[in-house]
Amino acid sequence: MASFKAIVIRKGEDGQTAALSDFDESELMEGDVTLRVEWSTLNYKDGLAVTGKAPVVRRFPMIAGIDAAGTVETSTHPDWAPGDKVILNGWGCGETHLGAFAEKARVKGDWLVPLPAGMQARDAMAIGTAGYTAMLTVLALERHGVTPERGPVVVTGAAGGVGSVAISILAKLGYTVIASTGRASEEAGYLKELGASEIVERQELTGPVRPLAKERWAAGIDTVGSTTLANVLSMTRYGGAVACCGLAGGMDLPASVAPFILRGVALLGVDSVMCPQHLRREAWARLDRDLDRQKLAKMTEEIELADVIEAGRRIVEGRVRGRIVVKIG
Repeated sequence: MASFKAIVIRKGEDGQTAALSDFDESELMEGDVTLRVEWSTLNYKDGLAVTGKAPVVRRFPMIAGIDAAGTVETSTHPDWAPGDKVILNGWGCGETHLGAFAEKARVKGDWLVPLPAGMQARDAMAIGTAGYTAMLTVLALERHGVTPERGPVVVTGAAGGVGSVAISILAKLGYTVIASTGRASEEAGYLKELGASEIVERQELTGPVRPLAKERWAAGIDTVGSTTLANVLSMTRYGGAVACCGLAGGMDLPASVAPFILRGVALLGVDSVMCPQHLRREAWARLDRDLDRQKLAKMTEEIELADVIEAGRRIVEGRVRGRIVVKIG
């Protein structure tokens, strides 16, 4: 069996290490599809994995990377044949299953979705799990009946990957977008270029949480959790909804039931890792249609596989704007 390059995380007596290494194809895990990975992307969870800042990795050695776009090399799955262009997001890759920061990956065919006809593999990974999650949050708000006419939508963690794509999508769909960021002075121009109408300093949403605060927005997309999410909920208008998909600020939720029972606010949980196939395909079809590619290009930085570990440190430290796409081949 041949070997290939991969970002491999190992655990020894001195703790966890990550390095660009050779990995033997015979050590790939079970799966009915083998991919030639052409592009991947760096998400916040990938940063946690390669830095060891959180216990993301559950088995060792582990190839990091939760996203891939590439070409099927071999397949015994009825839906896929050699040469098919596919996308992989989540399903425990980079956590419990060997991931995508590698020249090859072997996975279950049921985890894959087709690359949309109008999209290149690089574009798909510029979107990645962050962008696909952003679309899932928009779909969740739409299913709850949130429309542009209902009022503005606040997006927290706005300069990050999920936030950047969410702002772009919402703006194209006609929503008024309020962007919350801890880097307002340096990111205001960037966020307004993506489509935000107003910038809110992070500090406005990290102070003491009141059971109910002044109503400010019809809906929200929250990537932060904790006190930020609690404040967003307390400021959501009657009958509104907040789609929650992240925990960069913490897993706790220091809120009261007041927004839910006095204003009828809904908290919509969004999971991208184990999301069912029909929602994945809907999300990617909508991304193909509703995400401005010029805006995607402006928010995207390209790196090589060898640069992943340093970029992982940057994303965990909050020093990354938008999306990072990783060239594998």
